[in-house]
Amino acid sequence: MTRLILILGDQLSQDVAALREADRDGDVIVMAEVRGEATYVAHHPKKIAFVFAAMRHFAKDLRDAGWTVAYTAYDEAENSHTISGELLRRAEELGAREVIATRPGEWRVIAALDDLPLKVTQQPDNRFICSQEGFESWAKDRKELRMEYFYRQMRRKTGLLMDGDAPEGGKWNFDKQNRKPASPDLFRKGPAELEPDDITSAVLDLVEQEFPDNFGRLRPFALATNRAGAVQALDHFVEHALPEFGAYQDAMLQDDPVLYHALLSPYLNTGLLAPLEVCEAVERVYKDGKVPLNSAEGFIRQIIGWREFLRGIYFMEGPGYTGRNALKHDRKLPAAYWGDETRMNCLAHAVAQTRDLAYAHHIQRLMVTGNFALLAGIDPAEVHDWYLSVYIDAFEWVEAPNTIGMSQFADGGIVASKPYISSGSYIDRMSDYCGNCHYAVTERHGETACPFNSLYWHFLERHRDRFKENPRMALVYGNWDRMQREDREDILAAGDAVLAALDAAEVV
Repeated sequence: MTRLILILGDQLSQDVAALREADRDGDVIVMAEVRGEATYVAHHPKKIAFVFAAMRHFAKDLRDAGWTVAYTAYDEAENSHTISGELLRRAEELGAREVIATRPGEWRVIAALDDLPLKVTQQPDNRFICSQEGFESWAKDRKELRMEYFYRQMRRKTGLLMDGDAPEGGKWNFDKQNRKPASPDLFRKGPAELEPDDITSAVLDLVEQEFPDNFGRLRPFALATNRAGAVQALDHFVEHALPEFGAYQDAMLQDDPVLYHALLSPYLNTGLLAPLEVCEAVERVYKDGKVPLNSAEGFIRQIIGWREFLRGIYFMEGPGYTGRNALKHDRKLPAAYWGDETRMNCLAHAVAQTRDLAYAHHIQRLMVTGNFALLAGIDPAEVHDWYLSVYIDAFEWVEAPNTIGMSQFADGGIVASKPYISSGSYIDRMSDYCGNCHYAVTERHGETACPFNSLYWHFLERHRDRFKENPRMALVYGNWDRMQREDREDILAAGDAVLAALDAAEVV
């Protein structure tokens, strides 16, 4: 009897588990562009277009390889507009009673498949280097889960950048070399840009018509939407940007949103590239002497370290993880995150490039938009929904632990050992945002004081009971306590004023 083989929009790999289990001669692959997935948050139009176009290209590749594909386009009259509905419709149409799927990357989709009145087998997602069972075995009985130690195990498992049993260069981590501010460079090559083909162009027209009010600019659109284009983007990064990636990975420039970053995460997170092939490509150019070790190691750590670690956390913590709010923050997300006016130059630029590109690199997300949300006490559920909505690489298995855990400390310290917060001085050191800002980055109180400065100390004071014993924060609290009382009072009053302005929906 025919079985249905479900392929989701972030499972576009010829080697994905469900396809491994499929019979090319008897089974039917089901793919569907549905409203339920396109609207459960208000996704950036570039993200919707990227996923739909990549799905259509992948379906064509499957048909060319001899598979039978039942594909539902978004605007088809028969579209039920849910994954479950399309599986039931195809089951009735084909007389099928069984579905083979690769385990989805979001708990809500897993639950929807579990509720189907069909036999559904969800195969473990084989596109990760560490299985979920392997991660939970590593995590068992540990007092704290720290990515650095998981990363070292992954280096040993893969053999990447290893010299026998020792790490290449004698150290596991070269982050001290990777914190340089960048200068403008007219000759710096950006990421690979590809011209939309007919398939992608048709999707762009569809998205333009169906999602006209979503936050974000759809065009220009220069992303790869198939496997060949993703490989081209990888080759471009390795040749042109990787050599300087390490040193400048934390830098921010207001007129250069990409710098030396790869922009490969959309391709990794949808299956167009595999994590190990990306890391092996990076290792090869290091061994060929074309890339310094700090760049190769820093990039590989993001893939086999953070990416695999966060996926393990997401599934280990379960479907309630996105509801965590350890700090009990409840303030509304400021309208500036949706493009309304702000006087903070760093926030304005981070949001503007997010609007234009559906992209911001990890420091912009962590230390500008995430840092401000945490310092201001924004409800982490609203922050989570925003990140999931606006970024092209945001799928819940990777976005939620990055936001709920690393960025907002809403999980109480599962991902991070301390909150990732800073005053304006860090942003000033790593960027050129502060030079022409309305606010003065050197001032801690007063009408023109940088809001990051007063909110930083305000956060520490209002959460003193939670963090005062944290050994990584003892020095900071010591500095605060040594300030003159009048200074502390003025700083806290300035923080109160910023928060009151946010509550009143005033421009900050």
